[in-house]
Amino acid sequence: MNRIDRLFGILLLLQTKKHVTADQISDRFEISVRTVYRDIKALAEQGIPISFEQPKGYYIVQGYFLPPVSFNSEEANALLIMERLVAGFADKSILNHYTNALNKVKAVLRNSQKEKLEFLNNNIKLQLPQSINNEFEYLSLLQNAISAQCIIEIEYNNQSKEPSKREVEAIGLIFYAFNWHLIGWCHLRKEYRDFRVSRIVKVRQTDLPFRKTEHMPLSEYMKVLPVNY
Repeated sequence: MNRIDRLFGILLLLQTKKHVTADQISDRFEISVRTVYRDIKALAEQGIPISFEQPKGYYIVQGYFLPPVSFNSEEANALLIMERLVAGFADKSILNHYTNALNKVKAVLRNSQKEKLEFLNNNIKLQLPQSINNEFEYLSLLQNAISAQCIIEIEYNNQSKEPSKREVEAIGLIFYAFNWHLIGWCHLRKEYRDFRVSRIVKVRQTDLPFRKTEHMPLSEYMKVLPVNY
């Protein structure tokens, strides 16, 4: 992360919480506390009214930013519970993007709303079966490939752990049988195939457009799924 992105990230973090300590900023951006002090000074020199309250930490003076959008508490709570579901059912790439989006929402909340949201955040848990495996980081890239209609190259291990390399025209993602599945036209097999995302070893998005001129709707493929859940 370059310094400009980090400064913007620190500013966004300060907007999402009532107080943030130097140690919290240090841990979040993997920088030294001394670097935190320099970054805070740089933000202040740009006219951003950052204050400090011992021992709570740094905060931005209330009312500095005019919120472009306002959220009520119920809307913010709904987004918070979705973060738990995203963490449980998506992957690391989607969780990262969702958390960044949620931080932008938190940034426009009033301090009283932020306090309630932080309290609620500590009192919502999700317990899932171990069969749900979302330790991969491909969903965001696969989404881009589907929307851009570009061919992807994947390295894949099948159920027997046999490796293969495929060129795939991805038509959609389906969550069924407690796993994410990529559905796409496989140029190696010359047919639509179902790739369990947790078995994908590597993904590379090319700039090559789909070679197959027409694809079946994802809803049609869902009719042949092996289970109905």
